[in-house]
Amino acid sequence: MAQPPSQARVVIIGGGVIGCSVAYHLTKLGWKDVVLLERKQLTSGTTWHAAGLIAQLRATANMTKLAKYSQELYGSLEEETGVATGFKRVGSITVALTEERREEINRQAAMARAFGVAVEEISPSEVKDRYAHLNIEGVTGGVYLEKDGQGDPANIALALAKGARQQGAQVLERTRVTGIRREGRRVTGVDWEQGRETGFTAADMVVNCGGMWGHEVGRMAGVNVPLHACEHFYIVTEAIAGLSQMPVLRVPDECAYYKEDAGKMLLGAFEPDAKPWAMNGISPDFEFDQLPEDFDHFEPILEAAVERMPMLAEAGIHTFFNGPESFTPDDAYHLGLAPELDNFWVAAGFNSIGIQSAGGAGMALAQWMEAGDKPFDLGDVDITRMQPFQGNKTYLFERSKETLGLLYADHYPYRQKATARGVRRTPFHQHLLNEGAVMGELAGWERANWFAAPGQTPEYEYSWKRQNFFDNVASEVEAIRGNVGMYDMSSFGKIRVEGRDATAFMNHIGGGQYDVPVGKIVYAQFLNVRGGIEADVTVTRLAETAYLVVTPAATRLADQTWMMRHVGDFNVVITDVTAGEGVLAVMGPNARKLLQAVSPADFSNETNPFGTAQEIELGMGLARVHRVTYVGELGWEVYVSADMAAHAFEALHAAGQEMDLKFCGMHMMDCARIEKGFRHFGHDITCEDHVLEAGLGFAVKTDKPDFIGRDAVLRKKDAGLEKRLLQFRLTDPEPLLYHNEPVIRDGEIVGYLSSGAYGHSLGGAMGLGYVPCAGEAAADVLASEYHIDVAGTRVKAEASLKPMYDPKSERVKA
Repeated sequence: MAQPPSQARVVIIGGGVIGCSVAYHLTKLGWKDVVLLERKQLTSGTTWHAAGLIAQLRATANMTKLAKYSQELYGSLEEETGVATGFKRVGSITVALTEERREEINRQAAMARAFGVAVEEISPSEVKDRYAHLNIEGVTGGVYLEKDGQGDPANIALALAKGARQQGAQVLERTRVTGIRREGRRVTGVDWEQGRETGFTAADMVVNCGGMWGHEVGRMAGVNVPLHACEHFYIVTEAIAGLSQMPVLRVPDECAYYKEDAGKMLLGAFEPDAKPWAMNGISPDFEFDQLPEDFDHFEPILEAAVERMPMLAEAGIHTFFNGPESFTPDDAYHLGLAPELDNFWVAAGFNSIGIQSAGGAGMALAQWMEAGDKPFDLGDVDITRMQPFQGNKTYLFERSKETLGLLYADHYPYRQKATARGVRRTPFHQHLLNEGAVMGELAGWERANWFAAPGQTPEYEYSWKRQNFFDNVASEVEAIRGNVGMYDMSSFGKIRVEGRDATAFMNHIGGGQYDVPVGKIVYAQFLNVRGGIEADVTVTRLAETAYLVVTPAATRLADQTWMMRHVGDFNVVITDVTAGEGVLAVMGPNARKLLQAVSPADFSNETNPFGTAQEIELGMGLARVHRVTYVGELGWEVYVSADMAAHAFEALHAAGQEMDLKFCGMHMMDCARIEKGFRHFGHDITCEDHVLEAGLGFAVKTDKPDFIGRDAVLRKKDAGLEKRLLQFRLTDPEPLLYHNEPVIRDGEIVGYLSSGAYGHSLGGAMGLGYVPCAGEAAADVLASEYHIDVAGTRVKAEASLKPMYDPKSERVKA
């Protein structure tokens, strides 16, 4: 048996389908010295027992692009390698059994059209025409994707491995990685064991493709890879006479999927209460193993399936299979450069969609490794979205019970996870609960999303229509537009940058001008070399050598990692101080009046104009106020050290009683910001959205030299914009927008909404979305007729480049 070399450009740990895909795509890019190490045999972890469903449509445009790429790759692999992949385009049908689910799948169909995926909405009778074996009682509708398919999971992986070998990669089985060595922020190589032989392979890079062992492999390198294995069940029937090739069928309302294979029927389950597995670790001997049967657990799924597919009642069960698969806290896989290190990559945690994802994920990661930058926005799956605490084993055990079932649960807007809650609480948590707060969770933070009225049950009632908090949020928006509201922003990331080179560093990494007076606040972006937006932040100069960078809660780690990777020779220290301060936003025309009631400080435009901060006394304590807004009103963000946060809340609350102060939540903030046209990072602006096309050129100061992305900004100014971010408002006040709804310009689909919410002040649902405009003047873009496709219905929309609410920002500067 060949042994690993003493030196490699990259060592890939794990020989499942994703490890093989990464090796294949790196060698396709011309990489030499690619080594893949598999502890047992290729595919022996979870790949070998995957169901092999291969769907195109995913939740975002880029994830769909990767899934479509996987399909195309698997269709050509057999010819390239001679290994039969079993890939067949058999089509797929998803059926709805409720009106809510029908709305969901119709919205998915509209999204598919925007993403360029062939899709067809079909009636219950048309479902029956395409799937004669199905009992359509209770079916409310369906969608059909003709190019979806199925394949042989193990052979797809083996074909990728062979393709990698043909290009010069070494793929070594029965070679277990026993340790990962590191120096500072870099790994130097891996220790391995092969039979009785041991050794070390030095490596420029290491990729963790460990599957359900990914968490353990990450720990070897000091890297957090949150995932947990769960038991995953399916049955395969005996051969059924006359059963021919059928589309893949999904019945999510019954937690079931069906696949015909060689005249037999496979029935799989994504049950709502899953069974986490291997809390104390996975046996080192695990190889092509099955887990004990649990028919009682599977029986409710089977009973519903026999009703839905009557022929199952007559078919014998050939195989009852239970095998482990890994699931992440948010049901998205992990991809990218680990935040803890600068040359350790991750591709793991594929949540039962590893076969359909592996081709595209391997391609994307290989391009990222080659170029050193993401090839396009991968924020949905970028490993830096995971918070350090999410590697906690108890947390993963509790959350994984839910995440398996969420794959087939109703994907309602604003749906909150029910498990593993309450981990991160702001200093105002109990105060807000006392006021009727209904909490949501983001990055582990418990955040007040809306406030229940007296006598109203403080919990979500989910729907695709107006949910039970719609009127509550409307009244919260009304309060901040007409009086004063207060909401908790403590979860937003706070990163302190200090040192003698702090100003020079900030001017290098950010597009704004940071050589400003102490107390000045600068809104700006961190750009990549293409002019794409890596972070959307506000930066306050606290002292001559200190700045506070405020980021979205979900991207604090990613933004801090970006900064740390660009420190170079700058003499600065970068520290996460998020938990050190509570933050209350006081917003509305009477915000100044409320603050004057609790503080002797001067909040006038002369002393504290928009975009400045000052230290103040508040009640009997101290605070710092930043005059900025994300809701488009006069207001301040009040920063208070954690020890005095409760006192500050109580002082503001007491003073607010005479002013009818209203407590507000994150849903209000989202509705208000979209009325003002403020961008939401991760939706409206990402690493592949050019800062000028996003309409944020005002925040970029090209007269300063040598900041990251400057050349790309100047090139775009010369070349002109290829797309523009427009604000839309539906003229019909009834339909609701969330995101990904197709944008139709003069009858043709030209894009999709990057975000959506209801404009309570403007009387209709609103969205932001990019529209191609190469060679067009702004007036030409706005002269067109626009519609938005809402679940298959085209709704007329107004479009604007300027904010529809307070376009001159007169209210903000009052």
